Amino acid sequence: MTNHTDSVATGGSIVTNDLLPWIYTLAWILAILFGLMLLVGAPFGDALSGFLSGAFGGRRMAYLMATLTRATLIIGMALSVMLSFRAGLFNIGGEGQLVAGGLVSALVAILLPGPPLLVLAVAILAGMLAGALWALLAGILYVYVGVPLLVGSLLLNFPIRYIASYLVAHPFRDVPSGMVQSHLVPEGTWLPYFPGVRLDIGILFIVVTSIFAIVYSRTTLHGYRARLNGLSPDFARSVGLPVRRLTLQTLAMSGAIAGLVGAIAVFGVHHRYIDGMLVQPLYAWTGIISVLLVGMIPWLVPFSGFFFAAIQTGAAGMERAAGVPKEIALIMQAVIILFVASRVSGAILSSQSKQKGGDDGA
Repeated sequence: MTNHTDSVATGGSIVTNDLLPWIYTLAWILAILFGLMLLVGAPFGDALSGFLSGAFGGRRMAYLMATLTRATLIIGMALSVMLSFRAGLFNIGGEGQLVAGGLVSALVAILLPGPPLLVLAVAILAGMLAGALWALLAGILYVYVGVPLLVGSLLLNFPIRYIASYLVAHPFRDVPSGMVQSHLVPEGTWLPYFPGVRLDIGILFIVVTSIFAIVYSRTTLHGYRARLNGLSPDFARSVGLPVRRLTLQTLAMSGAIAGLVGAIAVFGVHHRYIDGMLVQPLYAWTGIISVLLVGMIPWLVPFSGFFFAAIQTGAAGMERAAGVPKEIALIMQAVIILFVASRVSGAILSSQSKQKGGDDGA
């Protein structure tokens, strides 16, 4: 009975510790939001009402659907980042992998003849493969050449962006549209909307991916080994884990998820590849912030991604209702980044102090 009580108390404390960062962050955001409202002279009540309406309201829940659509892409990128970060692999090349997946899936759908469903399936798989290969390129440079993954993955964002820009500006451009974009993918490959709302079924792909990421991280041997490598690479090597293979496999999974997100953006949202459509909204970077905010806890990542999507869509509603500039969302994100940075630096300092204390004791 005592053991059961202790386990319940321990579980409760774990949940409380998981939720505390959210409570602190929300309190800071509300306090700064209130201060900004006073600064610009906008009524706080109207601004808050506009924020909630812009994120969750609208006729036939149109704004909520917009929030869910944005959340789908942010959560997907957050899951991609989470898998690599938990393995100690600081893959910040998600933007490049996202672009690779979106570009390849669009071009495959445009060029490949055949039944629409088959073309859609092949195009999505091709996009996932493109994202995985682009992530593997950073992994190969890291494992076999010695290029730091942080640097290699970041730098690889740029060539794929320029390649994509060239392809949709010249050989595959839809010239009559007057825009720098590809031709439309076949209409039969478009992801259908749920009945009565403007939300495509791409969100179901991310729901399945979320379940996979949680199960993989918590229950599988490969996920346990990846986490062990993230906690202590030296120990992982000393116990004989295939660290190189583990690194490449984890990066491939991370890149494949990013490629899937790119394909969802093509077939569910834009129905073509538009230059900058995956870069300018900062899906990849917002995904990184979402993961760090919740300490890479798998089951909290979807909530974090939805939270950031609501901030971005709600800010537009606040501007409509109270005349508050929507750039306030960027200020909110900056506050969150500072909060995350303080947590990370605090954890590093705590770890260093513990290590120093252990050395002194020895």
